[in-house]
Amino acid sequence: MDFHALEKHEALVRRDLEFLDYPRRDWVIPRHTSAGEPVLDCLIIGGGQGGLAVAATLLREKVKNILVVDANPEGSEGPWRTFGRMITLRTPKYLTGPDGGVPALTIRAWYEAQHGEGAWEKLDQFPKEMWADYLYWLRKTLQLPVENETRAGAIEWMESEQCFSIPLSGPGGTRTAWARTVVLATGIEGSGAWHTPPQISDALPSHLYAHTHTEIGFPDLAGKRVAVLGAGACAFDNAAVALEHGAREVNLFFRRGELVRVNPYRWAEFTGFLKHHADLPDADKWKFILQLIRMGQLPPASTFKRATRFENFTMHANSPLTELGHAGETVQLQTPQGKFESDFLILGTGFQTDLGVRPELPKLLEHIALWRDRYTPPESERSADLARHPYLGANFEFIEKTPGEAPYLSGVFNYTFGCLPSMGFGGASISGMKYSLPRVVAGVTKRLYVEDKDLFFESLKGYDVQDF
Repeated sequence: MDFHALEKHEALVRRDLEFLDYPRRDWVIPRHTSAGEPVLDCLIIGGGQGGLAVAATLLREKVKNILVVDANPEGSEGPWRTFGRMITLRTPKYLTGPDGGVPALTIRAWYEAQHGEGAWEKLDQFPKEMWADYLYWLRKTLQLPVENETRAGAIEWMESEQCFSIPLSGPGGTRTAWARTVVLATGIEGSGAWHTPPQISDALPSHLYAHTHTEIGFPDLAGKRVAVLGAGACAFDNAAVALEHGAREVNLFFRRGELVRVNPYRWAEFTGFLKHHADLPDADKWKFILQLIRMGQLPPASTFKRATRFENFTMHANSPLTELGHAGETVQLQTPQGKFESDFLILGTGFQTDLGVRPELPKLLEHIALWRDRYTPPESERSADLARHPYLGANFEFIEKTPGEAPYLSGVFNYTFGCLPSMGFGGASISGMKYSLPRVVAGVTKRLYVEDKDLFFESLKGYDVQDF
């Protein structure tokens, strides 16, 4: 790895940004509260790939009074160094997005700067840690204003101040941030929470099971029987890690009659869908996303092979969990295929969309429109999960449930996986970021400009710079 070459490349980044620096004039009018406290132009909650990309693009649009907060320690934002147990990213290596359209900021340019020309062609898929390193490099190179180990509480609209107040808790204690706009970039579970069915949490003591997104003591599973629920990529990743740490056997249970072997998300990786899903009528938005969900998502071929290379790994189709209990330290599972015993249960049960569990939203929740408030699908297309998703505007902004009751909601942008039916692949999806990023940033800049249109008009009337 050539660090000197990377320093030279960073000089190229600065040069490219200089070439693209138009318009150059700062334009956002500073705001303060009635008590004289500064008001952020944008608070971005979440410092993973979506939050960093939004921050970088806002700075290029001369929206400089921004702050990114993330609950994780520096360098551990997102899943790549925490619960992401894949070896490589699941998306193709040629993706773009966080670069904001600047070639020198792409992961390929960053990689070739360190490893030389031709190295990219030899790379099949990049390791997840490499993606984390790349994002961290973007953060440092672009000098993005990120505050780590800081949690955001309930967003509240303060009518008297004409901005939002957001409690922040971090290493320095608790304080209030004031912001004109807020972007939620809180990841795949950012419109809900990781889902542990009550059927499991009510039946087992907590030390006998864990969700795939949590910390799991895999070395402790050596010599033990492990059961995994689910057949998605995370379920297979965790099964493989358990086997790699010496589990005696791993049984993976899933509902479908056979494993999904076609990935509809690969179908979706073209300009039409990625850029224009948000432009479809509601009935078509619903239909497309419902079809993607019904087709299911399979583990990547490399993940599948990682688990199935072990002789003590067994898959069980047509095996929804019908009964669950335990006898001492033994987990007892009943499925239509029979009864099984295990020493530990891993849940690949994903996440559930539910804005009601988000710590950022309790003071806004009653006014936020959900899909069930705006669209009733045909009986054959009903989906309780999709109906719980937020019904978003053209730039990822929340929409009022009742027009006129909470117009300020257009200042809060849901750049999470909860945008799926409204916007397609958004902030928690790398593959859609090339097109979703300009949309959400345009929403922020639009609000900042339109809010102050009268002040800008007065500025125009008073403009008197003579050319000659």
